[in-house]
Amino acid sequence: MKKRTIFIFCFSILLVSIFIAIYSLMNRRNLPIYTPRDVNPELVDSTVQHIGYNHKIAPFSFTNQNGKTITNKDYEGKIYVADFFFTTCQTICPKMTTNMVWLQDKIKDNPKVKLLSHTVFPDEDTVEVLKEYAKAKGVLDVKWNLVTGNQKEIYKIARQSYLVVKTGKPEELYDMVHTENFVLVDQKGRIRGFYNGTLLNETKKGEKNMNQLLEDIEFLATQE
Repeated sequence: MKKRTIFIFCFSILLVSIFIAIYSLMNRRNLPIYTPRDVNPELVDSTVQHIGYNHKIAPFSFTNQNGKTITNKDYEGKIYVADFFFTTCQTICPKMTTNMVWLQDKIKDNPKVKLLSHTVFPDEDTVEVLKEYAKAKGVLDVKWNLVTGNQKEIYKIARQSYLVVKTGKPEELYDMVHTENFVLVDQKGRIRGFYNGTLLNETKKGEKNMNQLLEDIEFLATQE
């Protein structure tokens, strides 16, 4: 009788473990593909709000912390995380940068994954400023590009491609308020998730944190 009880207990534990594993795998396999129609309209340029299919990050060309031109070709076939910041920000940016450094450490040995941070104050955040910032934060040049460039192009790609920033009235289109969002982009240039870059282990209703971002990156890395 005792052996039977132990067997039933062990078998029950096994079934629960299998159920949890399958449930987790199913959830990860359902990682969505986001389009402008799926996102808060406040974060999306009006010219693309109607798009609900085949949305991809548009071609881009910016300059990184080493004065090198970085284009979408440098990220072709890669999984990458993009965000928007500025070096003198004293509100959400320090926490976002700290968490991006944390993520860099986690993916530094994975050749499939890269990082991309766009300054929203390109006039102030010159190549020289970005270089000093990169040195201070321990940015690995082979993994993480901090880019500057034409202000209108940066703001355009933020609202038309990454879908992550707010503006006020139409005439304030280039007076952008960046958010804490980190954007996960897959190997085909599609958005697969939005994450609160200020949250590492903490949770906030309706938002994913950095640990969930890492899990989703690892999942995408298994996909071809």
